[in-house]
Amino acid sequence: MGNQRTFASMAWQAKGKVTRRERFLAEMEAVIPWSRLIALIEPHYPKAGQGRQPLGLEKMLRIYFVQQWFNLSDPQAEDALYDSESIRRFVRIELSEDVVPDETTILRFRHLLEKHGLTAKIFDLVKELLTAKRLLLKSGTIVDATIIAAPSSTKNATKTRDPEMKQTRKGNQWYFGMKLHIGADTKGRVHRVIATNAATADITQLDDLLHGEESTIYGDQAYWKEADRQEFEASGVRYRVNRRPAGRQPLSERWRGINRARSRIRARGEHPFHTVKRLWGFATVRYRGLKKNLARAQTMFALANLYRVRHHLMPAGARGAP
Repeated sequence: MGNQRTFASMAWQAKGKVTRRERFLAEMEAVIPWSRLIALIEPHYPKAGQGRQPLGLEKMLRIYFVQQWFNLSDPQAEDALYDSESIRRFVRIELSEDVVPDETTILRFRHLLEKHGLTAKIFDLVKELLTAKRLLLKSGTIVDATIIAAPSSTKNATKTRDPEMKQTRKGNQWYFGMKLHIGADTKGRVHRVIATNAATADITQLDDLLHGEESTIYGDQAYWKEADRQEFEASGVRYRVNRRPAGRQPLSERWRGINRARSRIRARGEHPFHTVKRLWGFATVRYRGLKKNLARAQTMFALANLYRVRHHLMPAGARGAP
């Protein structure tokens, strides 16, 4: 067995090219606080007894993260462990020696995280880590929201649409699904995430997206409210939400210019959405219900925060190492 692993390793190392996937996994390997995450989950993880032996916690956590990055269902995650050498190396599974967890085992681990609210704690742990390293700023908050589509068809096992998802119109286009609302610092690092149905107005979530220590607030026109502007500015908070036209009266050229200037900072709140939706595929829901999809979002934004500051966190010499 040992020789088989050695020969496989030699062949892998001799292939002569480091792929983008390998480089990405190596970077995330270097910046994820593994020991702290394992300590967080371990009290809830099944202990070895006389029945079926649980797989190693760290392996299961690594598989769970791979699912987020490559948008894999539980069966697809199992297949990936057989198909991809780079993923097996990240997870630390050797086909010749280790048990490869099946899709049911992968599902149970995800359910364990959801049941004990551990995805929220993972998000908070990463937030605390970045705050301690002064990579998450408190001086300003950008608020933003995005729609995550859900299947509108009733051609499924229950013959129904998800009752927690709703329809909304954006421009001339109708969407069915949910919304993710975030509060991010002025560099685009997320400190709040909320899930609602898609029909929920962005402005209704404003207060819950703030941490309370901001000196400045940024948002697009969906968050503009004159009463809020007066209230925030009376309390010393600079209200830099893009102004909305009053009635049919268009904005003056002066205010259009001010909005453009504000948008240069506000647009950084869209960067985490680009990471989780475009790079990692969370543009459609995978599960029914807001709670499960919020759990996925909490994990993904925690990982996105680490990804966006990875070059600040990586030890010297670790960048891009295979």
